[in-house]
Amino acid sequence: MPADVFFLLAGVCLLLAVLLPAALRSYALSPPLVLLLVGVTLGWTPFAEDLQVDLVADRALVEHVTELTVLIALMGVGLALDRPLDLLRPASWRAWSPTWRLLGIAMPLCILGVALLGWALGLPVAAALVLGAVLAPTDPVLASDVQVGGPGSSIPDEAAEDLPYAEDPTVSSESGEVRFALTSEAGLNDGLTFPFVHAAVLVAAGGSVLGEVGAWLAWYVVGKIAIGVLAGVLVGRLLARVAFRSSKEPLRLAEQGEPLLALAALLTAYGVAQVAQGYGFLAVFACAMAMRSAERKHDYHRAMHEVIERLERLFTLLVLLLLGIEISGGVLDHLDWRGVLVAALLLFVIRPLSGILALGVRPRRTPEAGGLSPRGRAAVAFFGVRGVGSIYYLAWATGEIELDAAPWLWSTTAFAIALSVVVHGVAATPVMKRLNEEPVT
Repeated sequence: MPADVFFLLAGVCLLLAVLLPAALRSYALSPPLVLLLVGVTLGWTPFAEDLQVDLVADRALVEHVTELTVLIALMGVGLALDRPLDLLRPASWRAWSPTWRLLGIAMPLCILGVALLGWALGLPVAAALVLGAVLAPTDPVLASDVQVGGPGSSIPDEAAEDLPYAEDPTVSSESGEVRFALTSEAGLNDGLTFPFVHAAVLVAAGGSVLGEVGAWLAWYVVGKIAIGVLAGVLVGRLLARVAFRSSKEPLRLAEQGEPLLALAALLTAYGVAQVAQGYGFLAVFACAMAMRSAERKHDYHRAMHEVIERLERLFTLLVLLLLGIEISGGVLDHLDWRGVLVAALLLFVIRPLSGILALGVRPRRTPEAGGLSPRGRAAVAFFGVRGVGSIYYLAWATGEIELDAAPWLWSTTAFAIALSVVVHGVAATPVMKRLNEEPVT
């Protein structure tokens, strides 16, 4: 890419990052939708050839850019959640009830449904598993319109400053519970998708998940998840202890208001988990949650979140613009009726039905934290936003194994993301406005 074109693209990204969120706040249009359309338009201009990034030929670049984008988003999600999670208190677990249902029931059902659909449409087993896995996670990057507002957004000003971490200080509302469910799901399911991607890699390499299910469960499901969570919690607690309670004043970064600690924390947590062979995505989210547990109402959390939010916005702009340019430039060349069917059934049938089924299993009553009314459950089930995480997982998988169906998988995944951006982007504002805003606790 020529230097002058690069600076032009960077300038456009920065302008859109500054203008779009405020300009579109009162309209049924999300910034991701507008950015995708801008990218498609740029793909038809004379600049397209200089701006284009081939998702297949430039796989390594695509993988690392989307990887960093997801990491930044996961850090932001973890810092934004006000509701604590104390693993030793059942009441805390129950307040996260929708999250566990979405992760433990809805996500596996989505993977199974898409994989079976792909297999029925003629894909080999490994390719069908890859398709199901890469389209399974909801996206923490593109779902900002249906996520929580940021640190302290659900904690009333009169809440006590010194509440123990295990005590839930948040005030619940219908829309707040919907936002919490979608935000916490997006923060966790990116890392929890990896075992299924690994399963596809094992099958493609000649193994059998059914024949080696014990080893797969022990290492790829239990072992790597535990390592990732543990690494994230340890890094997060250590950094929070230094930033808030260090005996040496220069190290108490919270008092100085130095927000770049958030970026250092996410890179450190990810690096530690990856070196230890754990899931780095889970580590970053766990690290953010652990840091958030210290001095929950401190303004330092907002400062860190603001830095992460700006970085996320810039990287999201870049990825969406490049995806839009690719849509104009040929990434959909291998799309056929099968790919359209997979994307449509995923967004309008598989995810909604899986979500409704998962959230309908002994649901909590709406006056309780974690409770959702039938209308709230329907909203959560519908907003299964697909996005940058799917691009990362497909880039990673195609780098590990050779798949004859790779061009078709790229076309189908890109179409599913574009369809999700359009459908969910248009629906987000009116649906969230219609949800009950009155506190229920």
